[in-house]
Parts: sequence; structure tokens; C-alpha cells
Amino acid sequence: MTSILSAKSFRILGLATLLLSGQACKDVLEEKVISSIGNDYVNTPKGFEDAAKAAYAPLRSFYATQQGLTMTEFGTDLYATGADGGYKGFHFYDTQLNSFVDFLQNVWEELYRGINTCNSVIERAPTASVSDAVKKLRVAEAKFLRAHYYFILVQQWGGVDLRLTETLLPTKKTSRATEADIYKAILADLESAAPDLDPKIRSSDYGRATKAAAEHLLARVYLTKATSSAKAADDYAKAATYAQSVIANYGFKLLPDFASVFAQGAGEISDEVIFAVQYTSDPLTNASSPPVANSGGNTGGNNLHLFFGMQYDVQAGMVRDIFYGRPFKRLRPTAFCLETVFKDRVNDSRYKKTFRDTWLSNNPGTYNTAFDNSKKTVTFKAGDTAIYIPGVEWTLAQRAAKPYQVLVPSAYNEALFPTLQKFFDPLRPDRTYEPGSRDYLAFRLAETYLILAEAQLKLGKTTEATAAINMVRRRAAWAGKETAMEITTAQMDMEMIYQERGRELLGEQTRWMDLKRWGNLVERVKLYNPQAAANVKEIHNLRPIPQTQIDRTEKAADGSAGFPQNPGY
Repeated sequence: MTSILSAKSFRILGLATLLLSGQACKDVLEEKVISSIGNDYVNTPKGFEDAAKAAYAPLRSFYATQQGLTMTEFGTDLYATGADGGYKGFHFYDTQLNSFVDFLQNVWEELYRGINTCNSVIERAPTASVSDAVKKLRVAEAKFLRAHYYFILVQQWGGVDLRLTETLLPTKKTSRATEADIYKAILADLESAAPDLDPKIRSSDYGRATKAAAEHLLARVYLTKATSSAKAADDYAKAATYAQSVIANYGFKLLPDFASVFAQGAGEISDEVIFAVQYTSDPLTNASSPPVANSGGNTGGNNLHLFFGMQYDVQAGMVRDIFYGRPFKRLRPTAFCLETVFKDRVNDSRYKKTFRDTWLSNNPGTYNTAFDNSKKTVTFKAGDTAIYIPGVEWTLAQRAAKPYQVLVPSAYNEALFPTLQKFFDPLRPDRTYEPGSRDYLAFRLAETYLILAEAQLKLGKTTEATAAINMVRRRAAWAGKETAMEITTAQMDMEMIYQERGRELLGEQTRWMDLKRWGNLVERVKLYNPQAAANVKEIHNLRPIPQTQIDRTEKAADGSAGFPQNPGY
């Protein structure tokens, strides 16, 4: 897609930001000037606009990347490890999850880079050579983004360094603010920004923050704050109010078909999408600023298409191609995900539309079978079904009657499993290409309804909560099954919320933070994630502070760490 956030703008401010921020370099005491761009560049009309655009770049370090996915979907009740890849400490909660993990450092540094760029836009605005209207709008965008970055930080790490002014020189003076202070700053930014942002997406400015995006984020923040150490009595009420505003005031609506939400091209700009992180086919635009080092497969672009695929490409009648994707096999759904969350397949279309269950032969010939012992060989013409996953057990006789291999649940393993298909990118130029050009749908209306349902349930408004969740469930129904998909008030409880968010948002970088917010991360991992059951503890509700941050901070007067590590790490 064509993005307003151009490659050139990102790269210029990527360099300029290195001059402005002391937190993003490997060693703040040895920072070197790497660009001839002057410090006053941001004050020029073009520089100010470039800075506002560059403030969006760190979104690409977290959303639609392996490191962001690792921090949000690994180690939950819905996903277990696949055969490939590292960083499995995030799944197992073992000693591999420590303060030296580069994914944690990369995300930390990129978010602070973004925060400092936002700070520069906000502080330079009064003297920037642009109109007052432009200043007002760009400052509102910067506040939205700064709040967004701090919201990710506080969910992952708790209280962190709170910097609301521009860092111009390297510094070793940092400290940890309280969660309450971080939430206060987040809410102040969002509530200040919302009135000054455009009400809805404009096609000419697609990708920028809008008032609707700010209100959706406010609803999410208040819902999260309600179970944090900073909770207040009116958090759920405010979450509900902001969610209702997004639903009622901007013309958003649920698409009629769940599958169409994730259709490449047409699905990326739709009546359901509230805020999307921009990706294009331009590798410079897609890169974070600077490119993430040691990213373990993050080569730019929306590369979520890589991580959910099963190993179809070595099976009988199959070879890797662009359509079926490059299967890195990082994540596979848990038994709880498949057998309980997606149990209803008669009324609910989301199992069929979420998971790929059929592969057509692209490598004709006769082959020995592998995982299907009901037959010794299979023969395919191009386009014949080669693999089918029925999602339930079939008898030997049922499988033998089919001319293709049938993968049943008892044969699932770390290489073979139902494949999440939301993020596949058939527009990649070749079958080995890793970056993707799809936008990442960060906020969509279905989640707004789910936020509203949860907030109303917590407020004791069960009838209203049921109506909100039924909006999502009716859309998910097979044709003619809409009434059967509706739940009653007697069925409306938190378990329904837990599972409905799983069905609707599977893989969409929300689950770990949802479990933390609900206070049941440890409980549900022990129940539904056998790989981690023995190791997970309450300390795992926070990530370890990157060791580089601790090492860069000068010690306190008493000799203790100036930036304390989270307990247990």
C-alpha cells in the first residue's frame, strides 16, 4: 500500500533521532555523530513534518515483527512452540528469559527512540515554521504515539523511565517511575490529543492517528489500568464511555464476513479498521529506524506470514510456493485453543476462516505417505487435494477412503498443525521473500465491542455486555446461524470474554497482555500450556529490564542499582 509515512522521511529522522537521544545507542558514553543533519532541522517546515512522520517508525519494531509477536503471543494459553526458531524462553518461562535477550533490548530502545522523537515534536512545535493548525495536529499525533509507546512499556515492564521532555545529550541519569505515574502521563497525553485529532481516517492521510484511534486506545488503557496497581473506581466506566464513542460517532461498522477483515488489499482499509500500522513494498519505508539488529528473522515489512505456518512444503505432492508461504513454524495452537475455544464449528465460522485446513498439490506425482498411515502411497495431479485437516479424529477407514493425506489431531506435532491464515501475504515477489507489504491492523471495531462488553460486565451491566458481545458473535456466524450464535445473559461471564477474545483476536498480538490484565496469566498457562506449567510464576507478569538499561544508569548514592531490575530476574 502507498503510505503517507515515506521512506525518506523515516530515514532522515532516524538519523536525526540518534543525535537527539542518548537512550538508543549501545554505549551512551561513546555516542558518535553519524549524520550532518543539524539540531535545528526539526524547526524547519520540512524537518517538523519529517519528525512527525518519523515518530510513527517504532510502531514497526513491535507490530507485525517476530520480536513483538514473541512478547505478546508466546507463553499463553492459546499458543505453544513450533519446531523452528529460538526465543522459546518466552514460551517456557525458563532461564532463557533473562535481561540479556536482544528482543527485549530492541523493543525497549525503539520505543524510547519513538518517545524522544515525540518529545522533540511537542517541544519544538512553538518555534517550528508551520501554521498553528499544523502544529496543533502534529502535536496531537505525537502525544497519541508517546502514550502508545508508554502503554506498551508499562504493560511489559511495569514502571519505567518517564521522559516527557526531549533528551538532547547522552545521559546516565535515569530512574523508574511508578505505574501510577506512567498511567497518569499516558492518559494526559491521550485526553489532550483526542480533541485535536481528525475525527476519522482521511484517504490522503491514511495511517496517521485519528480521534477515533485515540478513543479506542483510551478505552484499552482504562480497561488495563482497572486491574493495575494504579486502578481507580471509575476505570471501567471510562473504558465503556470511550468504546461507546468509537462505536457510535465515526461511522465504523463490522464487515459482514469475518474472513474479509484480513483480505489483503481491500481488507486493509475498511469500515472496521480504526488504526493500522503502515507497511509497503518499499524496504526503506518498512524498516524500523534504525533497522533492528539480531532480530531472528525480522528483515523488515509485516512478516507475521512467516511464523504460523505448518511444514506443508516437504509433504507428498507439495513444494514451497508463494501462496502457501514460507513456514517458519514458530507457533502452533494449543489443544485448549483448538478443542475448547474453537469447539463450535457448526454455528461459528471462525475456526474455518481462521485456520487453513486444505493444501492443493503443486508438485504432482506419486509419493509415499508420512503422517497418514491409512494408505502407503498417494498420487496427485496439479490442483488435487494433497493435505486435509478435518479438525477432529477420523477412523482409519475414513482416512483410507480419501486419495490424500488426512492430518488428524492425534497426529499434530510441532511441525504439523492447523495453520493461522490471517497474515499470509501472496503478493510477495518470490517464495523465499521474508518481508511483507500488508498493513498491520492494530485497532479494529470488533475489539472495541469486546472492550465494551468486558467493561460493562465489570460494571454489573450484564444485559448491555451481552448485547455488545453478540454484535461480534453474530458477525462470526455462518449464514443462517446468527440467532444460534447469540448468548444469553446467563452465559455472559469472564470465561466468555476470555474465549471470545481468543476466537476473534487469535494471533493479533494481544493475548499475553490480556492474560496479565486479567490477573490469570499463571493460572491459565498452568492449565493450558503444558510446556510452561512447571516454570511459570507470578514474576513472569513482568519482563526483565534489559541489562543494557541497568548498566547504562549511574548507581544510586548508596551504591545500589540506579535502575532496579524487576523481581525474580
